[in-house]
Amino acid sequence: MEATYIQVRQRTVPPVVAARWALWTFVVANLVIVEVLFLDAGTGQNGVLTVGRFFGLHAAVLMLFQLLLVARLPWLDRRIGMDRLTVWHRWVGFTLLWTILTHAVLVVLGFARLSRTSMTKTFLSLADVPASLLGMCAAAIVVLVAAVSARYVRQRLRYEIWHGLHLLLYLALGLAFVHQLQETTTFSSSAPAKIYWWALWLFAFGALVTGRIVMPVWRNAYHRFRVVAVVPESGDVVSVHVSGRHLDRLPARAGQFCIWRFPGHHHWWLANPFSLSAAPDGRTLRLTAKAVGSTSAGLRHIPIGSRAFVEGPYGAFTSVHRTRPGVLLIAGGVGITPIRALLEEEAVGDVVVLYRVRSENDAVLVDEVRHLVADRGGRLHLLTGPRDAEATPFAPDGLRALVPDIAERDVYVCGPPAMTSTVLGSLRTLEVPPRQVHAERFGLA
Repeated sequence: MEATYIQVRQRTVPPVVAARWALWTFVVANLVIVEVLFLDAGTGQNGVLTVGRFFGLHAAVLMLFQLLLVARLPWLDRRIGMDRLTVWHRWVGFTLLWTILTHAVLVVLGFARLSRTSMTKTFLSLADVPASLLGMCAAAIVVLVAAVSARYVRQRLRYEIWHGLHLLLYLALGLAFVHQLQETTTFSSSAPAKIYWWALWLFAFGALVTGRIVMPVWRNAYHRFRVVAVVPESGDVVSVHVSGRHLDRLPARAGQFCIWRFPGHHHWWLANPFSLSAAPDGRTLRLTAKAVGSTSAGLRHIPIGSRAFVEGPYGAFTSVHRTRPGVLLIAGGVGITPIRALLEEEAVGDVVVLYRVRSENDAVLVDEVRHLVADRGGRLHLLTGPRDAEATPFAPDGLRALVPDIAERDVYVCGPPAMTSTVLGSLRTLEVPPRQVHAERFGLA
Protein backbone atom coordinates (compact mmCIF):
# COMPACT_ATOMS: atom_id res chain seq x y z
CA MET A 1 0.00 0.00 0.00
CA GLU A 2 1.22 3.48 -0.80
CA ALA A 3 2.38 5.30 2.31
CA THR A 4 -0.07 7.75 3.84
CA TYR A 5 1.38 10.60 5.84
CA ILE A 6 -0.53 11.53 8.93
CA GLN A 7 -0.65 15.17 9.85
CA VAL A 8 -0.88 15.56 13.61
CA ARG A 9 -3.69 17.99 14.30
CA GLN A 10 -2.86 20.77 16.69
CA ARG A 11 -6.39 21.83 17.62
CA THR A 12 -7.49 23.93 20.54
CA VAL A 13 -10.63 21.82 20.76
CA PRO A 14 -10.36 18.08 19.90
CA PRO A 15 -13.06 16.64 17.59
CA VAL A 16 -14.59 14.53 20.34
CA VAL A 17 -14.94 17.55 22.64
CA ALA A 18 -16.46 19.66 19.87
CA ALA A 19 -18.97 16.89 19.08
CA ARG A 20 -19.92 16.49 22.73
CA TRP A 21 -20.45 20.23 23.09
CA ALA A 22 -22.59 20.27 19.95
CA LEU A 23 -24.69 17.34 21.13
CA TRP A 24 -25.28 18.61 24.65
CA THR A 25 -25.93 22.14 23.39
CA PHE A 26 -28.65 20.66 21.19
CA VAL A 27 -30.15 18.83 24.18
CA VAL A 28 -30.05 21.85 26.50
CA ALA A 29 -31.52 24.11 23.81
CA ASN A 30 -34.45 21.73 23.35
CA LEU A 31 -35.00 21.46 27.10
CA VAL A 32 -35.14 25.25 27.32
CA ILE A 33 -37.70 25.36 24.50
CA VAL A 34 -39.80 22.69 26.25
CA GLU A 35 -39.70 24.69 29.49
CA VAL A 36 -40.88 27.82 27.69
CA LEU A 37 -43.71 25.95 25.95
CA PHE A 38 -44.70 24.32 29.24
CA LEU A 39 -44.96 27.67 31.01
CA ASP A 40 -46.78 29.22 28.07
CA ALA A 41 -49.45 26.49 28.14
CA GLY A 42 -50.44 27.39 31.68
CA THR A 43 -51.50 25.12 34.53
CA GLY A 44 -53.61 21.99 34.27
CA GLN A 45 -56.79 21.03 36.09
CA ASN A 46 -54.82 20.67 39.29
CA GLY A 47 -51.24 20.91 40.48
CA VAL A 48 -50.57 17.17 40.27
CA LEU A 49 -51.65 16.99 36.62
CA THR A 50 -49.52 20.03 35.83
CA VAL A 51 -46.43 18.32 37.24
CA GLY A 52 -47.39 15.12 35.44
CA ARG A 53 -47.55 17.00 32.13
CA PHE A 54 -44.11 18.46 32.92
CA PHE A 55 -42.62 14.96 33.21
CA GLY A 56 -44.49 13.80 30.12
CA LEU A 57 -42.99 16.55 27.96
CA HIS A 58 -39.50 15.71 29.19
CA ALA A 59 -40.11 12.01 28.54
CA ALA A 60 -40.84 12.91 24.91
CA VAL A 61 -37.56 14.84 24.63
CA LEU A 62 -35.63 11.92 26.13
CA MET A 63 -37.25 9.51 23.65
CA LEU A 64 -36.18 11.67 20.72
CA PHE A 65 -32.68 12.05 22.15
CA GLN A 66 -32.52 8.25 22.34
CA LEU A 67 -33.22 8.07 18.62
CA LEU A 68 -30.33 10.42 17.84
CA LEU A 69 -27.91 8.42 20.00
CA VAL A 70 -28.61 5.21 18.05
CA ALA A 71 -29.13 6.75 14.61
CA ARG A 72 -25.45 6.08 13.74
CA LEU A 73 -25.02 9.54 12.28
CA PRO A 74 -21.53 9.65 10.73
CA TRP A 75 -20.67 13.10 12.10
CA LEU A 76 -21.25 11.96 15.69
CA ASP A 77 -19.98 8.41 15.32
CA ARG A 78 -16.59 9.38 13.84
CA ARG A 79 -15.96 11.89 16.61
CA ILE A 80 -17.49 10.28 19.71
CA GLY A 81 -17.60 6.58 18.79
CA MET A 82 -20.43 4.06 18.82
CA ASP A 83 -19.30 2.60 22.16
CA ARG A 84 -19.69 5.90 24.02
CA LEU A 85 -22.94 6.72 22.24
CA THR A 86 -24.28 3.27 23.23
CA VAL A 87 -23.34 3.83 26.90
CA TRP A 88 -25.12 7.19 26.85
CA HIS A 89 -28.11 5.52 25.18
CA ARG A 90 -28.24 2.99 28.01
CA TRP A 91 -28.21 5.56 30.80
CA VAL A 92 -30.62 7.92 29.04
CA GLY A 93 -32.86 4.87 28.62
CA PHE A 94 -33.04 4.22 32.36
CA THR A 95 -33.62 7.94 32.96
CA LEU A 96 -36.46 7.74 30.44
CA LEU A 97 -37.93 4.76 32.30
CA TRP A 98 -38.22 6.64 35.60
CA THR A 99 -39.46 9.79 33.87
CA ILE A 100 -42.26 7.83 32.16
CA LEU A 101 -43.23 6.02 35.37
CA THR A 102 -43.31 9.33 37.26
CA HIS A 103 -45.47 10.87 34.52
CA ALA A 104 -47.88 7.91 34.60
CA VAL A 105 -48.24 7.84 38.40
CA LEU A 106 -48.82 11.61 38.60
CA VAL A 107 -51.43 11.55 35.83
CA VAL A 108 -53.39 8.74 37.52
CA LEU A 109 -53.06 10.44 40.91
CA GLY A 110 -54.14 13.80 39.48
CA PHE A 111 -57.30 12.41 37.87
CA ALA A 112 -58.03 10.34 40.98
CA ARG A 113 -58.08 13.53 43.02
CA LEU A 114 -60.34 15.24 40.49
CA SER A 115 -62.87 12.41 40.48
CA ARG A 116 -62.41 11.59 44.17
CA THR A 117 -61.95 7.90 43.37
CA SER A 118 -59.21 5.37 44.00
CA MET A 119 -56.15 5.22 41.75
CA THR A 120 -57.12 1.71 40.65
CA LYS A 121 -60.55 2.84 39.40
CA THR A 122 -59.00 5.91 37.80
CA PHE A 123 -56.40 3.77 36.02
CA LEU A 124 -59.10 1.48 34.61
CA SER A 125 -61.16 4.49 33.58
CA LEU A 126 -58.22 6.07 31.77
CA ALA A 127 -57.56 2.77 29.98
CA ASP A 128 -60.89 3.30 28.19
CA VAL A 129 -59.57 6.54 26.67
CA PRO A 130 -57.65 5.79 23.41
CA ALA A 131 -54.95 8.44 23.95
CA SER A 132 -54.29 7.23 27.49
CA LEU A 133 -54.33 3.56 26.47
CA LEU A 134 -51.68 4.23 23.81
CA GLY A 135 -49.50 5.91 26.44
CA MET A 136 -49.96 2.97 28.80
CA CYS A 137 -48.94 0.49 26.09
CA ALA A 138 -45.85 2.56 25.26
CA ALA A 139 -44.91 2.72 28.94
CA ALA A 140 -45.37 -1.05 29.35
CA ILE A 141 -43.01 -1.73 26.43
CA VAL A 142 -40.38 0.62 27.87
CA VAL A 143 -40.61 -1.18 31.24
CA LEU A 144 -40.22 -4.57 29.52
CA VAL A 145 -37.17 -3.49 27.52
CA ALA A 146 -35.60 -1.88 30.58
CA ALA A 147 -36.08 -5.13 32.52
CA VAL A 148 -34.33 -7.26 29.88
CA SER A 149 -31.58 -4.62 29.56
CA ALA A 150 -30.63 -4.87 33.22
CA ARG A 151 -27.11 -6.26 33.35
CA TYR A 152 -28.05 -9.46 35.21
CA VAL A 153 -30.77 -10.37 32.68
CA ARG A 154 -28.91 -9.15 29.61
CA GLN A 155 -25.89 -11.36 30.31
CA ARG A 156 -28.14 -14.44 30.33
CA LEU A 157 -29.95 -13.73 27.07
CA ARG A 158 -28.74 -14.50 23.57
CA TYR A 159 -28.01 -11.31 21.69
CA GLU A 160 -30.63 -12.15 19.03
CA ILE A 161 -33.39 -12.50 21.66
CA TRP A 162 -32.39 -9.32 23.45
CA HIS A 163 -32.16 -7.43 20.16
CA GLY A 164 -35.58 -8.65 19.05
CA LEU A 165 -37.15 -7.45 22.30
CA HIS A 166 -35.24 -4.18 22.06
CA LEU A 167 -36.81 -3.52 18.64
CA LEU A 168 -40.16 -3.22 20.42
CA LEU A 169 -38.99 0.24 21.44
CA TYR A 170 -39.74 1.44 17.92
CA LEU A 171 -43.34 0.35 18.47
CA ALA A 172 -43.30 2.21 21.78
CA LEU A 173 -42.06 5.34 20.03
CA GLY A 174 -44.88 5.12 17.49
CA LEU A 175 -47.45 4.68 20.25
CA ALA A 176 -45.93 7.55 22.23
CA PHE A 177 -46.06 9.81 19.17
CA VAL A 178 -49.79 9.13 18.61
CA HIS A 179 -50.38 9.49 22.36
CA GLN A 180 -48.72 12.91 22.33
CA LEU A 181 -50.50 13.88 19.11
CA GLN A 182 -53.90 13.18 20.65
CA GLU A 183 -53.10 15.11 23.82
CA THR A 184 -54.31 18.58 22.88
CA THR A 185 -52.28 20.15 25.68
CA THR A 186 -49.05 19.17 23.89
CA PHE A 187 -49.43 19.68 20.15
CA SER A 188 -52.27 22.17 20.10
CA SER A 189 -51.57 24.40 23.08
CA SER A 190 -50.18 26.98 20.64
CA ALA A 191 -48.98 27.33 17.05
CA PRO A 192 -45.28 27.46 18.11
CA ALA A 193 -45.78 24.27 20.16
CA LYS A 194 -47.31 22.46 17.21
CA ILE A 195 -44.51 23.57 14.87
CA TYR A 196 -41.79 22.66 17.39
CA TRP A 197 -43.04 19.16 18.22
CA TRP A 198 -43.69 18.22 14.59
CA ALA A 199 -40.23 19.47 13.62
CA LEU A 200 -38.52 17.61 16.48
CA TRP A 201 -40.28 14.29 15.83
CA LEU A 202 -39.64 14.50 12.07
CA PHE A 203 -35.98 15.38 12.64
CA ALA A 204 -35.40 12.51 15.08
CA PHE A 205 -37.23 9.90 13.01
CA GLY A 206 -35.58 11.22 9.84
CA ALA A 207 -32.13 10.88 11.40
CA LEU A 208 -32.88 7.32 12.52
CA VAL A 209 -34.27 6.20 9.16
CA THR A 210 -31.40 7.85 7.29
CA GLY A 211 -28.63 6.42 9.46
CA ARG A 212 -30.03 2.94 10.07
CA ILE A 213 -31.84 2.18 6.79
CA VAL A 214 -31.30 4.60 3.91
CA MET A 215 -27.50 4.91 4.10
CA PRO A 216 -26.74 1.17 4.57
CA VAL A 217 -29.15 0.15 1.79
CA TRP A 218 -27.83 2.81 -0.58
CA ARG A 219 -24.16 1.96 0.10
CA ASN A 220 -24.69 -1.75 -0.46
CA ALA A 221 -26.64 -1.15 -3.67
CA TYR A 222 -23.92 1.23 -4.86
CA HIS A 223 -20.80 -0.74 -3.84
CA ARG A 224 -22.15 -4.30 -4.32
CA PHE A 225 -19.81 -5.94 -1.83
CA ARG A 226 -18.61 -9.49 -2.57
CA VAL A 227 -16.21 -11.90 -0.91
CA VAL A 228 -13.06 -12.30 -3.02
CA ALA A 229 -10.83 -14.30 -0.65
CA VAL A 230 -10.97 -16.25 2.61
CA VAL A 231 -7.55 -16.73 4.24
CA PRO A 232 -7.05 -18.84 7.41
CA GLU A 233 -4.54 -17.02 9.63
CA SER A 234 -4.38 -19.76 12.28
CA GLY A 235 -6.46 -22.62 13.60
CA ASP A 236 -9.18 -20.33 14.94
CA VAL A 237 -8.57 -17.03 13.10
CA VAL A 238 -9.58 -16.19 9.55
CA SER A 239 -9.37 -13.14 7.29
CA VAL A 240 -12.12 -12.34 4.80
CA HIS A 241 -11.35 -10.02 1.88
CA VAL A 242 -14.32 -8.11 0.42
CA SER A 243 -14.30 -6.14 -2.80
CA GLY A 244 -16.89 -4.01 -4.58
CA ARG A 245 -17.50 -1.12 -6.93
CA HIS A 246 -16.00 2.33 -6.30
CA LEU A 247 -14.55 1.44 -2.90
CA ASP A 248 -12.34 4.51 -3.20
CA ARG A 249 -15.52 6.49 -2.46
CA LEU A 250 -16.35 4.58 0.72
CA PRO A 251 -15.48 6.91 3.65
CA ALA A 252 -13.53 4.29 5.59
CA ARG A 253 -10.42 4.86 7.69
CA ALA A 254 -7.93 2.59 9.40
CA GLY A 255 -9.11 1.75 12.91
CA GLN A 256 -12.80 1.71 12.06
CA PHE A 257 -15.12 -1.29 12.03
CA CYS A 258 -18.13 -2.44 10.03
CA ILE A 259 -21.14 -4.56 10.88
CA TRP A 260 -20.97 -7.57 8.58
CA ARG A 261 -23.68 -9.89 7.26
CA PHE A 262 -23.25 -12.66 4.71
CA PRO A 263 -26.70 -13.46 3.24
CA GLY A 264 -27.11 -17.03 2.13
CA HIS A 265 -24.39 -18.22 4.49
CA HIS A 266 -25.75 -17.00 7.83
CA HIS A 267 -29.21 -15.94 8.93
CA TRP A 268 -29.95 -12.32 8.08
CA TRP A 269 -30.27 -11.30 11.73
CA LEU A 270 -26.81 -12.65 12.57
CA ALA A 271 -24.40 -9.73 12.35
CA ASN A 272 -21.04 -9.01 13.92
CA PRO A 273 -18.92 -5.88 14.32
CA PHE A 274 -15.45 -6.68 12.97
CA SER A 275 -12.63 -4.18 12.64
CA LEU A 276 -10.89 -3.52 9.37
CA SER A 277 -7.59 -5.35 9.76
CA ALA A 278 -5.96 -3.47 6.89
CA ALA A 279 -6.14 0.19 5.99
CA PRO A 280 -8.70 0.72 3.19
CA ASP A 281 -6.91 0.96 -0.16
CA GLY A 282 -9.87 1.74 -2.42
CA ARG A 283 -9.94 -1.82 -3.82
CA THR A 284 -10.72 -4.23 -0.97
CA LEU A 285 -11.73 -4.34 2.68
CA ARG A 286 -10.34 -6.96 5.04
CA LEU A 287 -11.74 -8.24 8.30
CA THR A 288 -9.90 -10.67 10.57
CA ALA A 289 -11.88 -12.53 13.23
CA LYS A 290 -11.36 -15.16 15.88
CA ALA A 291 -13.89 -18.01 16.15
CA VAL A 292 -15.72 -17.19 19.37
CA GLY A 293 -19.30 -17.80 18.22
CA SER A 294 -21.31 -19.56 15.52
CA THR A 295 -21.13 -16.59 13.14
CA SER A 296 -17.41 -15.89 13.43
CA ALA A 297 -16.57 -19.62 13.45
CA GLY A 298 -18.35 -20.06 10.13
CA LEU A 299 -16.47 -17.30 8.32
CA ARG A 300 -13.85 -19.68 6.95
CA HIS A 301 -16.59 -21.56 5.09
CA ILE A 302 -17.97 -18.56 3.17
CA PRO A 303 -17.87 -19.30 -0.59
CA ILE A 304 -15.85 -16.98 -2.79
CA GLY A 305 -18.17 -14.68 -4.69
CA SER A 306 -20.77 -14.54 -1.92
CA ARG A 307 -22.60 -11.27 -1.38
CA ALA A 308 -21.76 -9.30 1.73
CA PHE A 309 -23.99 -6.73 3.38
CA VAL A 310 -21.80 -4.15 5.08
CA GLU A 311 -22.98 -1.45 7.48
CA GLY A 312 -20.55 1.31 8.25
CA PRO A 313 -17.78 2.15 8.55
CA TYR A 314 -18.21 3.18 12.16
CA GLY A 315 -15.96 4.21 15.01
CA ALA A 316 -13.75 7.00 16.30
CA PHE A 317 -10.66 4.81 16.79
CA THR A 318 -8.77 6.66 14.02
CA SER A 319 -5.82 8.96 13.45
CA VAL A 320 -8.24 11.89 13.20
CA HIS A 321 -7.80 12.24 16.95
CA ARG A 322 -3.99 12.34 16.94
CA THR A 323 -2.54 15.18 19.00
CA ARG A 324 1.14 14.20 19.44
CA PRO A 325 3.97 13.24 17.05
CA GLY A 326 4.69 10.01 18.94
CA VAL A 327 2.16 7.19 19.28
CA LEU A 328 1.85 4.07 21.43
CA LEU A 329 -0.38 1.31 20.06
CA ILE A 330 -1.49 -1.33 22.60
CA ALA A 331 -3.27 -4.50 21.49
CA GLY A 332 -4.45 -7.66 23.19
CA GLY A 333 -5.29 -10.83 21.25
CA VAL A 334 -7.40 -10.24 18.15
CA GLY A 335 -7.56 -6.57 19.17
CA ILE A 336 -4.46 -6.28 17.01
CA THR A 337 -6.69 -5.92 13.93
CA PRO A 338 -7.44 -2.16 14.12
CA ILE A 339 -3.93 -1.53 15.48
CA ARG A 340 -2.42 -3.28 12.46
CA ALA A 341 -4.59 -1.11 10.17
CA LEU A 342 -3.50 2.07 11.98
CA LEU A 343 0.13 1.08 11.46
CA GLU A 344 -0.35 1.40 7.71
CA GLU A 345 -1.25 5.07 8.21
CA GLU A 346 1.55 5.76 10.67
CA ALA A 347 4.17 6.48 8.01
CA VAL A 348 5.86 9.16 10.09
CA GLY A 349 6.37 9.68 13.78
CA ASP A 350 7.77 7.59 16.60
CA VAL A 351 5.70 4.38 16.80
CA VAL A 352 5.78 1.83 19.63
CA VAL A 353 3.56 -1.27 19.62
CA LEU A 354 2.79 -3.42 22.67
CA TYR A 355 1.14 -6.69 21.63
CA ARG A 356 -0.13 -8.89 24.48
CA VAL A 357 -0.80 -12.59 23.77
CA ARG A 358 -0.68 -15.84 25.68
CA SER A 359 2.08 -17.24 23.47
CA GLU A 360 3.78 -16.25 20.23
CA ASN A 361 1.69 -18.85 18.40
CA ASP A 362 -1.41 -16.86 19.38
CA ALA A 363 -0.05 -13.62 17.91
CA VAL A 364 -2.41 -13.03 14.97
CA LEU A 365 -0.92 -11.10 12.01
CA VAL A 366 2.36 -10.74 13.92
CA ASP A 367 4.50 -11.04 10.78
CA GLU A 368 2.59 -8.21 9.13
CA VAL A 369 2.89 -6.11 12.27
CA ARG A 370 6.66 -6.73 12.47
CA HIS A 371 7.08 -5.71 8.84
CA LEU A 372 5.06 -2.51 9.24
CA VAL A 373 6.83 -1.53 12.46
CA ALA A 374 10.24 -2.15 10.89
CA ASP A 375 9.35 -0.06 7.83
CA ARG A 376 8.45 2.82 10.11
CA GLY A 377 11.51 2.54 12.30
CA GLY A 378 9.38 1.75 15.33
CA ARG A 379 9.55 -0.76 18.15
CA LEU A 380 7.44 -3.86 18.73
CA HIS A 381 7.21 -5.51 22.15
CA LEU A 382 5.54 -8.91 21.97
CA LEU A 383 4.36 -9.53 25.53
CA THR A 384 3.61 -13.20 26.18
CA GLY A 385 2.33 -14.96 29.26
CA PRO A 386 -0.77 -16.49 30.87
CA ARG A 387 -3.85 -14.40 31.51
CA ASP A 388 -3.36 -14.40 35.27
CA ALA A 389 -0.26 -12.31 34.60
CA GLU A 390 -2.28 -9.83 32.54
CA ALA A 391 -1.72 -6.88 34.82
CA THR A 392 2.06 -7.26 35.04
CA PRO A 393 3.18 -5.60 31.78
CA PHE A 394 0.32 -3.09 31.86
CA ALA A 395 0.71 -1.95 35.44
CA PRO A 396 1.95 1.67 35.69
CA ASP A 397 5.55 0.63 36.40
CA GLY A 398 5.49 -1.90 33.57
CA LEU A 399 4.24 0.63 31.02
CA ARG A 400 6.72 3.26 32.19
CA ALA A 401 9.59 0.77 31.86
CA LEU A 402 8.57 -0.18 28.31
CA VAL A 403 7.74 3.37 27.17
CA PRO A 404 9.44 5.97 29.40
CA ASP A 405 7.96 8.92 27.45
CA ILE A 406 4.42 7.52 27.51
CA ALA A 407 2.92 10.80 28.75
CA GLU A 408 4.19 12.52 25.59
CA ARG A 409 2.43 10.14 23.21
CA ASP A 410 -1.02 9.44 21.88
CA VAL A 411 -2.07 6.03 23.18
CA TYR A 412 -4.45 3.71 21.29
CA VAL A 413 -5.79 0.69 23.19
CA CYS A 414 -7.77 -2.26 21.81
CA GLY A 415 -8.19 -5.63 23.48
CA PRO A 416 -10.31 -7.69 25.87
CA PRO A 417 -12.36 -5.61 28.35
CA ALA A 418 -10.26 -6.60 31.38
CA MET A 419 -7.00 -5.69 29.64
CA THR A 420 -8.41 -2.42 28.33
CA SER A 421 -9.64 -1.42 31.81
CA THR A 422 -6.23 -2.25 33.30
CA VAL A 423 -4.41 -0.16 30.70
CA LEU A 424 -6.75 2.82 31.05
CA GLY A 425 -6.35 2.74 34.82
CA SER A 426 -2.57 2.70 34.48
CA LEU A 427 -2.65 5.59 32.02
CA ARG A 428 -4.60 7.66 34.54
CA THR A 429 -2.02 6.80 37.22
CA LEU A 430 0.75 7.85 34.83
CA GLU A 431 -1.13 11.14 34.22
CA VAL A 432 -1.38 10.69 30.48
CA PRO A 433 -3.72 13.52 29.38
CA PRO A 434 -7.20 12.17 28.55
CA ARG A 435 -7.17 13.84 25.12
CA GLN A 436 -4.20 11.61 24.20
CA VAL A 437 -5.95 8.35 25.17
CA HIS A 438 -8.04 6.58 22.54
CA ALA A 439 -9.91 3.36 23.26
CA GLU A 440 -13.05 1.85 21.78
CA ARG A 441 -14.98 -1.16 22.99
CA PHE A 442 -16.63 -2.79 20.02
CA GLY A 443 -20.07 -4.36 20.37
CA LEU A 444 -23.71 -4.01 19.43
CA ALA A 445 -25.17 -4.05 22.92
